[in-house]
Amino acid sequence: MHTLLDLRGNIPTFIHISDGKMHEVNVLDILTPEAGSFYIMDRGFTDFARWFVLHQAQAFFVIRGKSNLQFRRVYSRAVDKSTGLRCDQTIALTSVKARKDYPQHLRRIKFHDAEHDRDLVFLTNNFELPALTIAQLYRCRWQVELFFKWIKQHLRIKRFYGTTENAVKTQIWIAISVYVLVAIVKKRLKIEPSLYTILQILSLTLFEKTPLDQLLKNTEMQSPMPQNDNQLNLFN
Repeated sequence: MHTLLDLRGNIPTFIHISDGKMHEVNVLDILTPEAGSFYIMDRGFTDFARWFVLHQAQAFFVIRGKSNLQFRRVYSRAVDKSTGLRCDQTIALTSVKARKDYPQHLRRIKFHDAEHDRDLVFLTNNFELPALTIAQLYRCRWQVELFFKWIKQHLRIKRFYGTTENAVKTQIWIAISVYVLVAIVKKRLKIEPSLYTILQILSLTLFEKTPLDQLLKNTEMQSPMPQNDNQLNLFN
């Protein structure tokens, strides 16, 4: 399930369900880039030609750089190493294919993660934001992992009711639709209980005619299921 997550609310804005043979980078061919948006991706999305498509669409990307990247330094900016930054460079790709696929300069930022004692290299086409902000943006990508963890924990598909491609995709889409609808209800009603708690209440009251706002705003007193501290927390 290839997913584009809007980090402003941790809501999926694009989902493509494919078989296991499709490499994740190919989903960039299906995605319609939005000008001014930031697309934060891991190293599995390394493809200079596809990056250039994002660049031409006036969208920005932040991607972990691979260790075997061939480049030459064009310019270096001063950095405050006490923040974890190690360098902020403008670079040009030097391999023939990469230079052909992405003829423009890139920005290369190196950051030391003191917590895990490792160096991280980020590549981006944005030259305006501070280097530390670029590094912090990449940390937001962890929300994607939390989203999938939440899906696996709380929207389990215990068995498929059909084995055809259409049947499998339909059941997955239903599960995702439930997630989005519950998230919308939580936001519009401005209620505190977690999505997991809301799902449990709805599952126990499917055939009741009580309005949702009355049903859910009393959940703090009901507390039908324990909270899971590790689940994805939206809209905070």
